[in-house]
Amino acid sequence: MGTQATQPLLTPYKLGKFDLSHRVVLAPLTRQRSYGNVPQPHAISYYSQRTSKGGLLITEATGVSDTAQGYPDTPGIWTKEQVEAWKPIVDAVHAKAGVFFCQIWHVGRVSNSGFQPNGQAPISSTDKPITPQIRANGFNVGDFTPPRRLRTDEIPQIVDDFRLAARNAIEAGFDGVEIHGAHGYLIDQFFKDQVNDRTDQYGGSLENRCRFALEIVEAVTNEIGADKVGIRLSPFANYMESGDSNPNELGLYLANSLNKYGILYCHMVEPRMKTVGEKFESPHSLVPMRKAFNNGTFIAAGGFDKEDGNKAVAEGRADLIAFGRWFLANPDLPKRFELNAPLNKYNRDTFYISDPILGYSDYPFLDTTA
Repeated sequence: MGTQATQPLLTPYKLGKFDLSHRVVLAPLTRQRSYGNVPQPHAISYYSQRTSKGGLLITEATGVSDTAQGYPDTPGIWTKEQVEAWKPIVDAVHAKAGVFFCQIWHVGRVSNSGFQPNGQAPISSTDKPITPQIRANGFNVGDFTPPRRLRTDEIPQIVDDFRLAARNAIEAGFDGVEIHGAHGYLIDQFFKDQVNDRTDQYGGSLENRCRFALEIVEAVTNEIGADKVGIRLSPFANYMESGDSNPNELGLYLANSLNKYGILYCHMVEPRMKTVGEKFESPHSLVPMRKAFNNGTFIAAGGFDKEDGNKAVAEGRADLIAFGRWFLANPDLPKRFELNAPLNKYNRDTFYISDPILGYSDYPFLDTTA
């Protein structure tokens, strides 16, 4: 009882029909070990290691179609082979009484023709290319291929790709899906006015820029049920040149709009923090969005440590906290929090390599036998 009193992260939480034993969530983390876009048996170890009874895990970003790719060896869920490959991974998480959601994803213009079927141009809300750069994962693809602007009449097909991916995720055994609407990928390319220069009903006004995402939310909830659907958003982020002139307004509009669909959760990425003296401060806050999204669970992510996470839950700024790098390096992260144990350091050099073990499933657990 003492631990729960001092560590709100370790208190139980009712996530819709799911009984969570703690509020520490495995964030979606691209690991690039799904050779040929097919999940591999080594993912069984990786995800099951990070499973605790009543813990929520979100998969790495998982492509909804053959046009959704932009990185080597990221998983998909649009083919029968991929669905079958996910099944034993999901089973391993469920065998340890975990709750498992699949994050469904389309990269949009964050790609080049080498990842696209028949070498075609990537699709996006725009035909504006991204400035050439080295990816965050160190994989240098040189220039991004200038994207092709989706025609208005093509957009329903992309919406349907998300719907089918959600259906496939449920067939694979997942408890639900998280729609990836963050970090400069396709949905975010519609949200953000730095990218979206459309003049049809999917561009211009805030309502129009959010239309694509809300059509996906509606299609997915109609297909699998709102109680199995979450969405991840990053209104403040500027990844892949996808900034917005008024991120507060964008985040609030989305939080309010999502209420009518009754989805299970909204997963928001915190604004980038800046250090002022010894304190972290930001000119922006997720609090208004958390208050606006009042029909479901609010998950916060973005560089949290144990203390920050406990404080956010205690103050009601979030219901659950997603941890990425620390959970990657500490498969037993909730247990370490409970025991106030030291944490393994993560090694960035092994985040995105193809090795099936190194930096993947070889991080040590606490020795609780001593």
